[in-house]
Amino acid sequence: MHLRFTICDLRTPDKRRRTKDEKLACARYPVILSPCHLARLISIVAAALLLAACAASAPPAAPQTRLTVAEALAGSNQQGFAKATEPRPFVFPQDHGPHQEYATEWWYYTGNLDAADGRHFGYQLTFFRFALAPDKPQRPSDWATSNIYMAHFALTDVAGKQFHAFERFSRDGAGLAGATGDPFRVWLESWSAAGQGADGLPMRLHAAQADVAIDLTLERGKPVVLQGDHGLSQKSAEPGNASYYYSLTRMPTSGAIQLGGMRFEVSGLSWMDREWSTSALAPDQVGWDWFALQLSDGRDLMSFQLRLRDGRSDPYSAGTLVSADGTARTLHADEITLTPEGTWQSPRDGASYPATWRLQVPSANIDLRLTPYLADQELPLSVAYWEGAVQIEGTAGGQPVGGSGYIEMTGYADQPSAVRVR
Repeated sequence: MHLRFTICDLRTPDKRRRTKDEKLACARYPVILSPCHLARLISIVAAALLLAACAASAPPAAPQTRLTVAEALAGSNQQGFAKATEPRPFVFPQDHGPHQEYATEWWYYTGNLDAADGRHFGYQLTFFRFALAPDKPQRPSDWATSNIYMAHFALTDVAGKQFHAFERFSRDGAGLAGATGDPFRVWLESWSAAGQGADGLPMRLHAAQADVAIDLTLERGKPVVLQGDHGLSQKSAEPGNASYYYSLTRMPTSGAIQLGGMRFEVSGLSWMDREWSTSALAPDQVGWDWFALQLSDGRDLMSFQLRLRDGRSDPYSAGTLVSADGTARTLHADEITLTPEGTWQSPRDGASYPATWRLQVPSANIDLRLTPYLADQELPLSVAYWEGAVQIEGTAGGQPVGGSGYIEMTGYADQPSAVRVR
């Protein structure tokens, strides 16, 4: 038995409302799914789709329907999808592109930028792919789809003390969203990241919503860092509960930010994270804290802490210290000490997040205090989480060190998964 239903944007990518004939055309080419694939769709993105609309954006106000982190990533059915079980070779630009045989994938860009007058901005542009089936649809239709794409765009305006966050959804049919490896491009309507060279570098980022926009060029910087075991990042003891994970940790960035009718020429550093997997959270894992830090001494530090239901840190938490010349050293969980200091409570959902962090790597003689540029950098979207720009102060090798970075904290605002339609 297969089920038929329709996912149809109310507006075209250029924001024009669809005509009656276009809506009828959409209805004539519904998505055809088996019950297990439909269950996967419901568990991953049903709440967001019920909210409407593949092209909707979310202003910073708490939505009425929300998925937990576990629901968004785990999925209800993994049959037919590949799992990350052993290291593999990475080939670029192809691996910048999609991996349809895996259930979940993301392209993650964050950065700290300064205008000529010293005004500081943080930005995030992220694309997520959620597979409905491991194979492409066999129907000869532009509307046929096997993936739902979600994208998040956020801007931190430190001087203006404002945080802007937006969200979009679309299926990959009819060119509304998608990804390619050679040439590299990932997009959801007008938001996009695209490679401009033979190996996918430099990269150009475009996103605009309301009166907020970015147009940025990200240069290569340091070489690609393969996280974990040559790019295999194990997330628990269960075989296959892992992801393929690589990063570009220090990408010189230039371009423009538009905000409230004003244009700012900016420059600074960006960080790109890429992961794909079929299962990345164990049943006793409720969320994670992720740190991407660019130090003033030229080194970069990535750390992720997987949090367990009993409050402990999972021993499969890990990190990477990247030297100024690009050499990477893996850090195991017992080499990193993370201490939350104080709390910040969301005025929207009441969730309490750590206000600041102390991060120590004794083996590298690193002791850092991480303070958000703005306390409220919570993205109150279909999955609520805190992700924002932070300032670094501390010591490294006994010498003062500074810098900027990004922290992501998930699982703090999870709510019961009952679907409430707006």
